[in-house]
Amino acid sequence: MGETPAEIDEMGPVDYLVVEFPAGHSTFNGEMATELSRLSDEGIIRILDLLVLQKADDGSVEGFEVDDFDMDDLRALESEIAEILAAEDVEHLAAAMEPGSVAGVVVWENLWAAPFASAARRAGGQLVATGRIPIQAIAASLDAESQEVQ
Repeated sequence: MGETPAEIDEMGPVDYLVVEFPAGHSTFNGEMATELSRLSDEGIIRILDLLVLQKADDGSVEGFEVDDFDMDDLRALESEIAEILAAEDVEHLAAAMEPGSVAGVVVWENLWAAPFASAARRAGGQLVATGRIPIQAIAASLDAESQEVQ
């Protein structure tokens, strides 16, 4: 990646996600890679790291980089990838996985939010908290609210 301090100050927030596929339930058809490529091409995100983890039944973990796969959409993203995850990061992420599962790990910069984040930093602000609300929690909340109304 090799950004200078000035370039880092212009970056947007950086997020990651891990999508786990239980044993026997991974049907990678290329759709996820196509969506990542589209988001990158449209300037919404910049992929900083992308890998696949496979956790064996004995708990051992093997990591695969983008160039280990024969998917054109993933290879197109390869030039942007900074590979920022360290071995200890991979171990930490794999600890949450079930034995026999496969997981995709994506780290990205939110380019759409970069101008706001940079303006906040120039104004002396600093990020003190961030979070995600799982869609399942939103669905449960909306369901509970609709039952209260009835």
